[in-house]
Amino acid sequence: MKVIIGSKNPAKIAAVKNGFSQLEAEFIALDIPSGVSAQPFSDEETIKGAVNRAMGALKEGSGDIGIGLEGGVQETSAGLFICNWGALAAKNMKPIIAGGARILLPEEIAARLRAGEELGPVMETFAKQKNVRHHEGAVGIFTNGMVNRVDMFTHVMKLLVGQYTYALEPLKK
Repeated sequence: MKVIIGSKNPAKIAAVKNGFSQLEAEFIALDIPSGVSAQPFSDEETIKGAVNRAMGALKEGSGDIGIGLEGGVQETSAGLFICNWGALAAKNMKPIIAGGARILLPEEIAARLRAGEELGPVMETFAKQKNVRHHEGAVGIFTNGMVNRVDMFTHVMKLLVGQYTYALEPLKK
């Protein structure tokens, strides 16, 4: 099985490989545009970015499966939460979608995002680290390392791969 990952982000690549750990697969990572803003600001926009990446990866990579993973934020009455969504695209199937855990962002971070900044650069400044989005992510920093970005996206990948293999089971009978 040839799996095309719609991103070259190391955290996303690791999560995809973790999600397919029980299946034999070849992985190719491509820079596929999300087609949404650099900082998705709702579940809907984040889902759209994940689906766009998955569909683009499937098309551009000529694989069996395209994967799109997208991080964003969602405003709620409790404040601004980080969110992450994933999509799995395969030929002759509607894209499979899954979402992950959420945590509330501190107000000082949320205010900067509401003012138009992107979470990745804001976190680099806040944490005084480079490439936070490629490593632990905001979730890693705000959970004191208990959960990192790879963990968050691995959870989504397991949901996607599980749904995909379930959908194929009737075909085997």
